[in-house]
Amino acid sequence: MKQPKHLNFLWDVFVLAATSFGGPQVHWALFLKRLVHQKAYLSEEELFEIQALCSVLPGPTSTQMITAIGLKRGGASLAYLTLIVWITPAVFIMTAAAYGMTYLTNRAVLQYVLPVGIGLILQAGWTMAQKVIRSPMYVLIFLLTLGLGIAFSSPYIFPLVLVLGGSISSLNFKEFPRQNKHRMIIPWANFNLYWGFLLGLAILGHLTDYYPIRMFENFYRNGSIVFGGGQVLAPVLYTEFVEFKGLIRSDDFLTGMALSQSLPGPVFALTSYLGVLLMRDYGFLGELTGSAIGALGVFLPGTFLIFFVYRIWGQLKQYRFIRASLAGIQASSVGLTIVAVYTFMSPLIVNGDGVSIAVVLGSFLLAQSGKFPAIALFSAALVAGYFLA
Repeated sequence: MKQPKHLNFLWDVFVLAATSFGGPQVHWALFLKRLVHQKAYLSEEELFEIQALCSVLPGPTSTQMITAIGLKRGGASLAYLTLIVWITPAVFIMTAAAYGMTYLTNRAVLQYVLPVGIGLILQAGWTMAQKVIRSPMYVLIFLLTLGLGIAFSSPYIFPLVLVLGGSISSLNFKEFPRQNKHRMIIPWANFNLYWGFLLGLAILGHLTDYYPIRMFENFYRNGSIVFGGGQVLAPVLYTEFVEFKGLIRSDDFLTGMALSQSLPGPVFALTSYLGVLLMRDYGFLGELTGSAIGALGVFLPGTFLIFFVYRIWGQLKQYRFIRASLAGIQASSVGLTIVAVYTFMSPLIVNGDGVSIAVVLGSFLLAQSGKFPAIALFSAALVAGYFLA
């Protein structure tokens, strides 16, 4: 029997979905290892382009990256299948967690999960830096991003420094060969879907005051404006649903946040967990609907955007300054990765948590050796946390 087309690719996506711990900074390194070096589905240069492109878009960066890879390999159908396969394990686990566990009996079990994650983020940043920081200009962009990211601890600085890095490196456009330019043909359909959903849901929610629609609008709006991955999304959702609206208890939210960052796949799957809790008064099917609303709401806007942007990317590359800007965006991405390390490490240093700091450094070295996959390091962290809790 003939094997279905692209089945091997979807299997590799599933393996990544089940083993890719650590958020978008680490996912990038795992995509590079499996999809580029092991399976050669695309080249390093193509992955770097996709990573740079997704970095400047709002939404879940790693999800947009792997969806764009599916779009490149097999068109829209494969891209949607890739999206579903990629998000399903994390969404399923987070939904089950919301049903069966509102809080951990002893959160100390997770005490070493974050330090391991920091070590993996640091290793991913180091890997990327070796490949993209190739001249003094990119060192300058990296240091500028690092300084601004540390000085202004706001998610809104993310797109600004990426644009700044791209603008600086675009001045290097003369190093790139000219291409014959063609009139750009822009398919606006997915961009119209992106802003149409955003506007339509806001109007519909206001007119009907129907709770599931307002939920969908909340998740879609946050998925449309958040830059920087799940670590940025979580505090935004906490402010809205816990502090401002009081719809979710603080300990329930923090439990879900800890779980989402301890699981493989997209950290944005936290919204499935929150969707169940927001629909807890609507019975089992209502809670299941809440999970679907949470997942669809937060993943749809990023999907619409990457479909729109990636389809015109080939046309945009005919301009030399666009091609030149990519390396600057990549250098800024490295800077933001180290900013994330700094942000997570600061409390450990302030509190004098020498054990956790040692775990960070050990995780970095073990990951850098290439002999210990992320899932093994996170499993060891959970086992150590269980026995030492």
